[in-house]
Amino acid sequence: MASLAGTYTDLGKHKDAEQLEIEVLNMRKQILGNEDPDTLQSMANLAVTYNDMGKYKDAEKMEVEVLDMRKQVLGSEHSDTLQSMANLAVTYNNMGKYKDAEKLEIEVFDLRKQILGMEHSDTLQSMSNLAVTYGNLSKYKDAEKLEIEVLDMRKQILGNEHPDTLQIMANLAVTYGNLGKYEDAEKMEIEVLDWRKQIFGIEHPDTVQSVANLAVTYGNLGKYKDAEKLKLKF
Repeated sequence: MASLAGTYTDLGKHKDAEQLEIEVLNMRKQILGNEDPDTLQSMANLAVTYNDMGKYKDAEKMEVEVLDMRKQVLGSEHSDTLQSMANLAVTYNNMGKYKDAEKLEIEVFDLRKQILGMEHSDTLQSMSNLAVTYGNLSKYKDAEKLEIEVLDMRKQILGNEHPDTLQIMANLAVTYGNLGKYEDAEKMEIEVLDWRKQIFGIEHPDTVQSVANLAVTYGNLGKYKDAEKLKLKF
């Protein structure tokens, strides 16, 4: 049932996923108890679904509960505890609680750096998440610094064409735009768009987002005809 709920989530059927996850959670609570790792994982999964549905208050409440229990049962440095902190930070960002998100993300980043090392994918994701939060807080120079670091490491470890590399390039381009570095943003967004077209195709959501980002940058550069042409082309 839990794997079927995951499939529903992948298909964007969030109501179906929610219904199944509530059912799984209730059964696990009855059979395994509230503090069992499988029960806590069910709660975490349901909270992610709540986030996908825009039910941020419900997600926040559940994630706080999961985090508190994982700290008690597994300890503060366990990978599941750190993932709960990261998930809660995402929810805080969705709710506009950027200072709360920043505090949690710094803690997760520091712990993952110590435990996993700088080049681990989870550490790099923590850095990327923190950079997004810095952007939300208008700390654009801090965001830029982190994103350049993540980009360099992802290129080395994953290669230029990996979706995670392309995502951090897209994020950095947005930061360049926020800093008024429109030509740098343009150059990076063209590169991301070209890669995403080749890898994902024109209709993929990430490709569509790249088109939209580049069109905004063209507008910022006063290249209105290029922006119009891009929108018509795609």
